[in-house]
Amino acid sequence: MSYKSVDLYPCNPATTRGESTKLSAHKDKIAYTNGRTVIIRDLKASLFNPSSVIANSGHVQSATVARISPTGYYCASADASGTVRIWDLVGEDQTVKSEYKVISGRIKDLAWDGESKRIIAVGEGRDKFGHAFMVDSGSSTGEIIGHSKVVNAVAIRHQRPFRAATGGDDNTIVFHQGVPFKYDKAIKTHTKFVQDIKYASSGDQFVSVGSDAKIFLYDGKTGDTLAEITDSPHTGTINAVSWSPDDKSLLTSSADRTVKLWDAESRKLLTSWTLGTTVEHQQVGNVWTDGGDIVSLSVSGDLNVFDKRVDDKPARILRGPAKSISAAVPTSTNNTFIAGLSDGRVLSFSGSEYDYVEGVGHKSLVSGLVMAPDGKVYSAGYDDLLKEISPNGSSFVPATYSTEGQPKSLAIASDSTIFIAEPDRVEAIRSNQKVHELKTKYVPTAVGASGSIVAIGGEDQKVHLHDWDGKTLKEVATLENNKGAISALAFSPDGSLLVAGDSSGKVVLYDVKERKLVTGRWSFHSGRILSLAWTADGQHVASSALDTHVYIWSIKFPLRNISIKNAAAGGVNVVFWVDGQKKLAGTGADGVVRTWDITFHA
Repeated sequence: MSYKSVDLYPCNPATTRGESTKLSAHKDKIAYTNGRTVIIRDLKASLFNPSSVIANSGHVQSATVARISPTGYYCASADASGTVRIWDLVGEDQTVKSEYKVISGRIKDLAWDGESKRIIAVGEGRDKFGHAFMVDSGSSTGEIIGHSKVVNAVAIRHQRPFRAATGGDDNTIVFHQGVPFKYDKAIKTHTKFVQDIKYASSGDQFVSVGSDAKIFLYDGKTGDTLAEITDSPHTGTINAVSWSPDDKSLLTSSADRTVKLWDAESRKLLTSWTLGTTVEHQQVGNVWTDGGDIVSLSVSGDLNVFDKRVDDKPARILRGPAKSISAAVPTSTNNTFIAGLSDGRVLSFSGSEYDYVEGVGHKSLVSGLVMAPDGKVYSAGYDDLLKEISPNGSSFVPATYSTEGQPKSLAIASDSTIFIAEPDRVEAIRSNQKVHELKTKYVPTAVGASGSIVAIGGEDQKVHLHDWDGKTLKEVATLENNKGAISALAFSPDGSLLVAGDSSGKVVLYDVKERKLVTGRWSFHSGRILSLAWTADGQHVASSALDTHVYIWSIKFPLRNISIKNAAAGGVNVVFWVDGQKKLAGTGADGVVRTWDITFHA
């Protein structure tokens, strides 16, 4: 058995309301972060062309900002611990060139110089808020001083003589001469937090924006204030600003839910786009690619791509998971699936793009998704609701069911009865009506169903088998070979076999009819089993765990397996088969869905 990495479906940027999210671009590629993962995607390529996406999960802490070097050969990414990693973009290995701990807290922005030799990183620190260093050696190349609070943004002039500007929560911009970089003067134009600073590609000017909704232009060499743009101003915090490739225009994105395009010379408004009326439409980041794509980021995680010739709405919206995927289920069409997120959102993937499942969704983590024989999909969330999704995955059906407790796991029987594992019971629901309730002496943690057999796993480390007659659950057997609380259950397609994963990382295979152990030797995982998935022929089963690994086990040859190590940073929450049994998909904490072609040898 062997595997080959194939398609990769990227997540969208992670955002925080009220904070600027840094996006960057090189040619047609944009770079951003989500969790420990750095995403680089080509906007001109097919949206989900696997060769157009890079996902690098090398950070130990949450990544905060990523910027591609001017040469395009390297990416510098920073994280919440104050570490900067410089890694190779040429080749598939993404080899780390160097790694430095530069400040004692979260890095909020970084910038390359025009020669791709020096970097300035800024953010939260105890002894200093920024550091300038050489890429090759890590040695200091000046001092970033003059701020008394967190520094939010930095920009470097790419032409000699080098200059740098930093802006922070002390409402101050500090102008540095270089190299080596040294304090020149403090600029007090803003009256509230400075959120973003950008140099024009020519180096003649730089621009700053802030929480006071103001935009200022400065001389790129001297730091002298040139002007304030006051035409049709924003009414909320401006979180991001970018220059057009030709330096003739400016792009600003604001918490007032608008994106504005300005003429840099006349300082007049050219175009304004209003994204919506809700908090989710607040704009927290932007970037203008060399290829002419104008991109602004909503706090919901949506990447809005604009055409400056169209002033009423984005030309396209790139949707995707902005939070971790906590549940997923493949649909009847190849390469399509529905995914539930930790923030309660549910998305459908059509094979080429993501879209939201419309309607009133969940308010908190989606804990389970199952598909009924008729193609309907049901979701359960930590908001104690069971919801139905239309067969095409486009919208929620208005009818809901309120559970007695917090749903931990879902399963569906052949008669379309849904079983919900809750802290002290299992509920049986059909047509949004409770038809049975089983109160347990143990804490149910997982549930599975096949035909008229329902398996309930508990914190007692046992699997309880029940017969379901359409009205009542009757316990008929107890399986006791697991070594931890049962965390995942899955029946084979024909219902003859059952796999049970537990909190110790062990996967146990049972014969359902004989109610006995088949093998208990699948114990290669080192963390809690989070998901189990059978191939369509029932000959192989995939497991994923908190240890970030995926294993594929053989029923015919129990000692054989395929190991996919480090499949997702932070743990692989879900595995599922798409395209029959040829392709395995795995996803988790970073929201990236990775797929592998699996070859089964005789």
